[in-house]
Amino acid sequence: MRRSPLLITLLFTLALAYYVHTPLPDALEERWKCVLLDVLIRTVGHAAKLMQWLGFGHHIQNLRWFSVLLEGTPGPDFVPGVKARDETFAGVPVRVYEASGGEGGLKRGLLYFHGGGWALGSAKIGAYEKDCRILSKELNAVVVSVEYRLYPEVQFPVPYQDCFAAAKHFLSAEVLSRLSVDPERVAVSGDSAGGNLAAAVSQEISQDSSVKVKFRVQALIYPALQALDFNTPSYIQNSRGPVLPLSALAKFWMQYLGVDLSLLDQVLANHHSSQQQSLLTPELRARFDWTRLLSAKHRQNYKPVVADKGLDGILEKIPALLDVRAFPLLADAEVLSKCPKAYIMTCEFDVLRDDGLMYARRLEDAGVQVTSVHHEAGFHGCFSMAALFEVGKRAQKHYINWLLDNL
Repeated sequence: MRRSPLLITLLFTLALAYYVHTPLPDALEERWKCVLLDVLIRTVGHAAKLMQWLGFGHHIQNLRWFSVLLEGTPGPDFVPGVKARDETFAGVPVRVYEASGGEGGLKRGLLYFHGGGWALGSAKIGAYEKDCRILSKELNAVVVSVEYRLYPEVQFPVPYQDCFAAAKHFLSAEVLSRLSVDPERVAVSGDSAGGNLAAAVSQEISQDSSVKVKFRVQALIYPALQALDFNTPSYIQNSRGPVLPLSALAKFWMQYLGVDLSLLDQVLANHHSSQQQSLLTPELRARFDWTRLLSAKHRQNYKPVVADKGLDGILEKIPALLDVRAFPLLADAEVLSKCPKAYIMTCEFDVLRDDGLMYARRLEDAGVQVTSVHHEAGFHGCFSMAALFEVGKRAQKHYINWLLDNL
């Protein structure tokens, strides 16, 4: 009996060590910060699911509550000289940031879509509130952060429709004039799921003849651009990476598109894009063929995973799986050729690395000028964690300098 406390302590220590241990790459900068961050994210995720099991709302809504609790909201003086106010653009809530002073006259305009797997994140709290204040100050810009609707309240195409409606409203001559924005210097940007929305909106705006003012540039930060191949090299290499492991990314996609989560294992095995899917033509497959679109450095020795059969009829049942508004990487070359100059940021330790690299290649092949910036020490989410990680500071600085030079 005397050994019981020691045994319990030993078991608890082993369980804690197992939980804390994360097989993260040694090459990550500030690795222990990443480990602690990963532990925090997993702990909050488990707590959110436990709350749902106990009857306290949907786990996604619980995650939002934890985000508010952990991130908080910076005060109005976080970046002196930047004012923020809430408006609605075509019925969509937005937060407008304006920096006082600067170069005077007309300012740059930046439309920003936050990340969060189309389920989390907000223009009004935490990192995104801070980032937009910083961007407004550093760029002497009017920054408009869009509070598009999220899962589980809505699914695709509603978030895209919100962002497109807000973009058209922002680009109208009346609104640009009211906000003192130079119509020749307007950008669209976003990170992760927000990068997906920014790319999709940029494509649509470039083709819409009713929109007279076009975006000058698109700046995409580790964008999510396709969900037909969950076995690209970066998906495999970083399947258990920090912040966004592959299983979490797949669930975000499936929730957004309305795919039953019970099919997760089959989706991860690419059964939804099997050879059996007649709607997935060779021409479409070529648009996300990483064996052609990635450099040898990133292809390495990985092999494509193409199932012969599986999930027959899923593309007919869920047409969103072939919708370019959900998957900008699937757009044809003619659409891509009309897109504005692009800045695409990718990170080595990120499941979404190859999405961004493939899109950069496809845009270049279509004749679009692309600045592809790859952070060898970067990981998913680092851009919005510049206050914590040096690689995030470098990423944010490079992004701002590029916009200063190109917008």
